Amino acid sequence: MGGTTPAIRDGAGRRQDTRRRRAVVAALMLTMALAALDATVVSTAVPQIVGDLGGFSVFSWLFSGYLLAVTVTLPVYGRLSDTFGRKPVLVVGAAVFLLGSLLCAAAWNMGALIAFRIVQGLGGGALQGTVQTLAADLYPLAERPKIQAKLSTVWAVSAVAGPSVGGVLAAYADWRWIFLVNLPIGAAALWLVVRHLHEPERESARRARVDWAGALAVFACGGVLLTALVQGGVAWPWLSAPSLLLFGAGLALLAVVVAVERRAAEPIIPGWVWRRRTIAAVNLALGALGLLMVAPAVFLPTYAQSVLGLAPVAAGFVLSVWTLSWPVSAALSQHVYRKIGFRDTALLGIGLAALILCAFPFLPYPGSWWQPALLMLLLGGALGLFQLPLIVGVQSTVGWSERGTTTASVLFCRQTGQTVGASLFGAVANGVLAARLGGAGDLDSVTRALDAGPAPEATRRAIAEAVHAVYLGAAGAAALAFAVLLVVAPRRFPVRTQ
Repeated sequence: MGGTTPAIRDGAGRRQDTRRRRAVVAALMLTMALAALDATVVSTAVPQIVGDLGGFSVFSWLFSGYLLAVTVTLPVYGRLSDTFGRKPVLVVGAAVFLLGSLLCAAAWNMGALIAFRIVQGLGGGALQGTVQTLAADLYPLAERPKIQAKLSTVWAVSAVAGPSVGGVLAAYADWRWIFLVNLPIGAAALWLVVRHLHEPERESARRARVDWAGALAVFACGGVLLTALVQGGVAWPWLSAPSLLLFGAGLALLAVVVAVERRAAEPIIPGWVWRRRTIAAVNLALGALGLLMVAPAVFLPTYAQSVLGLAPVAAGFVLSVWTLSWPVSAALSQHVYRKIGFRDTALLGIGLAALILCAFPFLPYPGSWWQPALLMLLLGGALGLFQLPLIVGVQSTVGWSERGTTTASVLFCRQTGQTVGASLFGAVANGVLAARLGGAGDLDSVTRALDAGPAPEATRRAIAEAVHAVYLGAAGAAALAFAVLLVVAPRRFPVRTQ
């Protein structure tokens, strides 16, 4: 009578584990929201920031610096999480991110704000990769679609809501609150992680050696090459001395990375990431996804305002409808891939996406708002069917000790694809505009000129043709992803049971 039966103890233990897991999931969702918001929240507050701090000529680095830091640190944090565990990496990353947020709010000039945004990005890389890895650690394969769908929803809503949140805070409070609001949200997420996330101690964490030379080489190489891609054609011409110098230095550093990683006992980017067909195929396919996502995310708002004549809020709605269908499709994708497999489900999704992107240039001119909105709704559904099966599938092919590195490599390729896509499609749009308008400026200068009044008919048609060309390029990226999965990926992913 004095003791508790094993069944009662087991039931109480399961309930406690469930509560802890829910608390950790809440922390992951808060963390994901912070990472997604900070990629876009500054955009609509730029006039207030520039008016207060100056530095208009370099303000684009508020975005570029943050994204570069996030991208180049992803592989480093992925490897560290496999070595020391997810919790210490997430805690340190969140602390760095919150420190960067506090410093951004205290910035005294544009140079300081850019430097502190880079500090934010150094923490943001840990947030993005570790959250996705923990989602796979916490849930068995059968339940992973639920948590991944939740994270996809948080990411999509936060990314689209970011500009609106930034505009409201800048207009009705002060632009510094854009960064200060991160502190209570991040502190709550950090408290939940510290209190409720308990990882089993692993022997490898005590004796592992960290490849700091490789980490530094990867960071330097990625930073130089991504800077060349981000600034090429914007701050200087593609074939100018700065551009050629950066690409040359990047290639030299790439050779250094290969040499250092070959000699390292525990390399930051291990060779098996590219030797295994499944991981290599998913990396390339999601790199193509990052490439094609640039078309709607960057160019559709300009099309909606300049060609369709919509107000900025309405133009944002046309883009945001894909955040409605993407997570729903992702959540339902499990019913498809359980029948036909991860690869074939992703092939179905990306094949539909290619057809939808190809349909965009056939919309009537000038058309109505609901036509591109309908295509975006369909595109979100197709991409949800494509992305989530690949992420769940590739995470299920590796054990705990390789999952952080695998997840980070996938996210790194997607981020790099977005960077390449912004440069590539920007050049495509500018080339079409130059041909249609007789070399009169680029897309940015043309759209800025539209603030003074309605666009002339020739300009509207030129912008429409430029965006059509970008969408066809995005369809080509979708076709590339389809081909990679068809040729490189195995039909059945080698799923592990643990």
